[in-house]
Amino acid sequence: MTTVTNIDPQFLLRIEGALDQIRPYLEADGGNVKVLEVTDDMVLRLELLGACGTCPMSAMTLKAGVEQSVLKAVPEIKAVEAINMTPLA
Repeated sequence: MTTVTNIDPQFLLRIEGALDQIRPYLEADGGNVKVLEVTDDMVLRLELLGACGTCPMSAMTLKAGVEQSVLKAVPEIKAVEAINMTPLA
């Protein structure tokens, strides 16, 4: 698990639990995500790892998969964004 200093450990466990629901799909394509921070505005900032960092479908994966999983399990989170997402062409 990632060590993130600005997140309550129990809150981070809930976020990681939500991400663990989607990770097998990301890993199947050679990717993963890493929690970086939760902003004061309750935006979860992630880093896309492996193939997810360069995949042209990363925007769709983030919105349709990762963000939906997190928002469903952790409704306090208002949005999910990746710091290194490949823009759609």
